[in-house]
Amino acid sequence: MTLWWGVLGGALGCYLLKLAGLSVPRRVLDNRTVHRVAGLLPVVLLAALIVLQTFSTGTSLTVDARVAGLAVAGIAVWRRWPFLVVVGLAAATTALVRLIWPGS
Repeated sequence: MTLWWGVLGGALGCYLLKLAGLSVPRRVLDNRTVHRVAGLLPVVLLAALIVLQTFSTGTSLTVDARVAGLAVAGIAVWRRWPFLVVVGLAAATTALVRLIWPGS
């Protein structure tokens, strides 16, 4: 029952957050700084998520095969290769490093 209260609380919080976004005055939304921040915020959040998932294991920082996969993905993104190629190269690199160095 506690889980359902958490789900309902989360849904209510999301609804209230969306309602708060809809009630922001128009002059605030037309501000150039707000436009720039709103455009960059998803990129920053996604980058933070990638770094967190790559360099952490539990509560500690670690460097393992995922770093090699991330580096290859970064190069592929820099070369503007298609998204599926980027994901495939990153996964293949990580798997290859784990095959060569077990436990990494």
